[in-house]
Amino acid sequence: NLELSLRPSDRMGGHFLQGHVDAVGNCLDVNEAKGSWLFRFSYPPEFGIYLVEKGSIAVDGISLTAFDLKGDSFTVSVIPHTYRATTLGATRRGDKVNLEFDLIGKYIARNLALQSGQGASDRGSITLKKLQELGF
Repeated sequence: NLELSLRPSDRMGGHFLQGHVDAVGNCLDVNEAKGSWLFRFSYPPEFGIYLVEKGSIAVDGISLTAFDLKGDSFTVSVIPHTYRATTLGATRRGDKVNLEFDLIGKYIARNLALQSGQGASDRGSITLKKLQELGF
């Protein structure tokens, strides 16, 4: 499931992928639906913060749109071309898949955690407490 990297002169659209694996999920179900396929995947609950209805998710490096978020699972709809041209065509119930969550969502979650003082144990992080200690 490899694509050429984006060039600076290319038109940007879709979702930013880095090719990193954030978590491993499981294929819970695969159903054909009017010429497309609906896949349901689970994910570790701590990654739920990065998923939103109709938001971006990469499954085995394939950029998809997550919907029908329930508990610790989501559904994606896969068009025939993607089904045939990627490894999703061979994915079956019970298979493990690599998940990469939306990069922008991860940056927002990190920023909010730092603002609330969570995750501020990183060396060099600026916190309200540190600013007060420095006289601000």
